[in-house]
Amino acid sequence: MGLSDPQAAKRIVVAISGASGACYGVRMLQALRDAPGFESHLVVSPAGWRNLRQELQMSPGDLRPLADHVHDVGDVGATIASGSFRAAGMAVAPCSMRTLAAIAHGLGDNLITRAADVMLKERRRLVLMVRETPLHLGHLRNMIVVTEMGAIVAPPVPAFYLRPQTVQDIVDQAVARTLDLLDVPHALSARWAGETAA
Repeated sequence: MGLSDPQAAKRIVVAISGASGACYGVRMLQALRDAPGFESHLVVSPAGWRNLRQELQMSPGDLRPLADHVHDVGDVGATIASGSFRAAGMAVAPCSMRTLAAIAHGLGDNLITRAADVMLKERRRLVLMVRETPLHLGHLRNMIVVTEMGAIVAPPVPAFYLRPQTVQDIVDQAVARTLDLLDVPHALSARWAGETAA
């Protein structure tokens, strides 16, 4: 289908960088696979692959089938590196402080940071699931910079008022919020329906 076709798939870029929390990117890919009309584009940093092995015992062969397209982090000539590639949005899930800093300062030194830079310059949705604690002043300043540039800083903070019962519930809640920001339909988590009287 052509780019002008209203039925064409909406392209979402998912990047997994080297912060702890590779489960967020994996769950996002699973949700995108189940969302009709969406096409996922995956890019993983070297430290991201390391965390996938350490945290989830996942190899590249395990992860690649979850994405429609997989790009090498060193391939700055990939489709997602160009503004003419009509992606609907991008999530860095999780987003390391190194990746945050590179995006904040427009480095574009690998495909994750270049694709993020494209989202910003084309005024498209960029969601950064930043993962670090505690935060020093440099981290906070970089969050301000990317917010001023148009990105959304969305740390994966548990929503305990939804009463999660498992770690998977907590992961799903964080990914659900990010999917909402990208206008991707899902059924990952319950929505707050208001407090009821005891």
